Amino acid sequence: MPRFDDIRLLRTRYLRGPNIWTYRPVLEVWLDLGALEDFPSNQVPGFPERLTALLPALIEHHCGVGERGGFIQRLNEGTWAGHVLEHVVIELLNLAGMPTGFGQTRSTSQHGVYRMVFRARDEQVARTALAEGHRLLMAALNADPAGAADVQQAVDAVRASVDACYLGPSTAAIVSAAADRGIPALRLNEGNLVQLGYGARQQRIWTAETDDTSAIGESIASDKELTKSLLAACGVPVPEGQVVASAEEAWEAAEDIGLPVAVKPSDANHGRGVSLDLRTRAEVTAAFAVAEPEGSDVMVERFVPGQEHRLLVVGGQVVAAARGEVISVTGDGRASVRQLIDSQLNSDPRRGAEEEFPLDVIVPDTDAKLQLELQRQGLDADAVPAEGRVVIIQRNGNLGVDCTDQVHPEVAHAATLAARVVGLDIAGIDLVCEDVGRPLQAQGGAIVEVNAGPGLLMHLKPAVGSPRPVGRAICDHLFPEDDADLPGRIPVVGVAGTQDTPVLARLVAWLLGLAGRHVGLACRDGLFLDRRRVDARDSATWEAGHRLLVNRKVDAVVIENRAETILDDGLPYDRCEIGIVTDLEGWEALARHDVHESDQMVRVLRTQVDVVLPHGTAVLNAADARVAGLAPLCDGAVILYAADAQAAPLAAHRDAGGRAVIVRQDRVVLASSGTESFLPGLGRLTAWRATHAGVSLDSLLAAVAAAWAMGIPLNLIGAGIEAFEADLQAALASLQLAQDIPDAASPQLA
Repeated sequence: MPRFDDIRLLRTRYLRGPNIWTYRPVLEVWLDLGALEDFPSNQVPGFPERLTALLPALIEHHCGVGERGGFIQRLNEGTWAGHVLEHVVIELLNLAGMPTGFGQTRSTSQHGVYRMVFRARDEQVARTALAEGHRLLMAALNADPAGAADVQQAVDAVRASVDACYLGPSTAAIVSAAADRGIPALRLNEGNLVQLGYGARQQRIWTAETDDTSAIGESIASDKELTKSLLAACGVPVPEGQVVASAEEAWEAAEDIGLPVAVKPSDANHGRGVSLDLRTRAEVTAAFAVAEPEGSDVMVERFVPGQEHRLLVVGGQVVAAARGEVISVTGDGRASVRQLIDSQLNSDPRRGAEEEFPLDVIVPDTDAKLQLELQRQGLDADAVPAEGRVVIIQRNGNLGVDCTDQVHPEVAHAATLAARVVGLDIAGIDLVCEDVGRPLQAQGGAIVEVNAGPGLLMHLKPAVGSPRPVGRAICDHLFPEDDADLPGRIPVVGVAGTQDTPVLARLVAWLLGLAGRHVGLACRDGLFLDRRRVDARDSATWEAGHRLLVNRKVDAVVIENRAETILDDGLPYDRCEIGIVTDLEGWEALARHDVHESDQMVRVLRTQVDVVLPHGTAVLNAADARVAGLAPLCDGAVILYAADAQAAPLAAHRDAGGRAVIVRQDRVVLASSGTESFLPGLGRLTAWRATHAGVSLDSLLAAVAAAWAMGIPLNLIGAGIEAFEADLQAALASLQLAQDIPDAASPQLA
């Protein structure tokens, strides 16, 4: 059997937005198969068997066959190595907990060269999966020694990349809930800062903190003594306590309050440094030593008997509750406490060091609170408890038992009041009571902490009970369902093509500005906020479009999209209200993308039409039947435009009830199925064009169609086109004059 050289990865490109392959980000890889071009999978002896032995779950891949085992069928019948690599990479992502079902491999015009893509939420994760999949595939092709350990090594590498790069589970739950409601998300840093929505209608989250989370509220929540005093003043039950500065003061406070007591840091979260049910001076003194390193002050409080509970309050409502339980091990007379912890607790698959696990791993050597707890029982980690002896490991263990449905209305009221008093829109309320189904006062229960930025994992993946849709609750808090039909979205206009597109984009932005919008514009003429050019560089790029979408001032954006941008990066937005396609030219500059003729541009520029929202409109040039032929791909409405009222696609489109913008009698005409009307406010085109030589007639018609689709008043459209200055320098000079002379006749735009 011949030995195959490595498949050459000619280039890889992460397409960050909707692209020619799919709506979502993908990694596109150009592959040179070399000699493997002449060896499909069924002509490499033993290869299908070796590959399926390495990755048996490939049986689940449907592939183009459309049923379980479809890919295995293709593998045995004969398929090329690029297609096989696609499925190996997808399987590694599945095994690493980042499932994906999308991938494609297509040949190019070059012999043995293929374009392979697969869905990936993060570029670094995708590149890691590609490298590991490439390694495993070559081992299987060449019959090199490879087994389960090699697969596990590959999966571990991908999983490590996922852990390093992907959103934490709390943030991911909110983003997923937003996606379910059609709200776009943009990641703003390498951590968990995420923008939901575009422009002026965005909301930002940082894990479970939002734009509405008060910084003052966070500061109050971090000061336990201040929190308690505010809650007590408002009638919320809290345990009495004192701040102490030394172990001696801690014991004096304990005597004043009355034993048993709890000792805790004043500004630490998640139960760190907290010791409960302390009954002796030695225990209180030792607990002070545990608490002091965790916070700026130490508090001694009345011990509240019962179990710890965490109530999640979102927007004034309790949306989830979890209960903690005392964690213990039972001795067998042979194993040490350390060994019992590993065999009885850490062996639980729900325990892990990563954030994705609902229960924490217990490490005796670094857990000072555990060491104190064992000391109170006369033990240490190496002690061997007698058979049947129950050893308490944690009194306030992981909050892993869902109890949302048991919360009494009075308990919920106390929790929401506590969040409101502190000033948090999202809060984790820690309370201790015997029964969360009874009012706190009736059983001596109390709220012991209010936490800002609470973790959500205990509610998303409880150890016991039903998961709660807390991500959706936070999303609905930020974007109330009755607030708007399209929460988080502003009008986005995409302009694709080559013919006069910078001027067309500027004309559309001009009309939106006259309609009262704060408009962001990215085109080849630069980057504009309203009419002010803030960057003179060519801005028909993904990066420039992204800059507009994160700008909190803009409430409408117009973005020019080159075919090259779509091929290199994808669109900068997920969906748009208006998608304009002017022509299919410019293919001559795209040979590196294997585009060699005008007809291939249909697949590229259809991307702009594919992303039009159901309530939106595609604006298409009817002078080119191929452009007009994109109409069935649009989820929304379609307006055709053409200077020639007899353009072939127009008649059928109008007969089907579609709208069009055409020219008759030297006037712009708005046409629908059976009616036509002149655009008011705009006179004869011959006269207009004499003073607007920089604007083509096609661009004028496309801009009118886009403005009509967005509901801009027709008189304003006509008057705005009359006032538009096609010459960019003249327009900028007019703007400067308007700024220098406030009462000038030039329009004043905010």
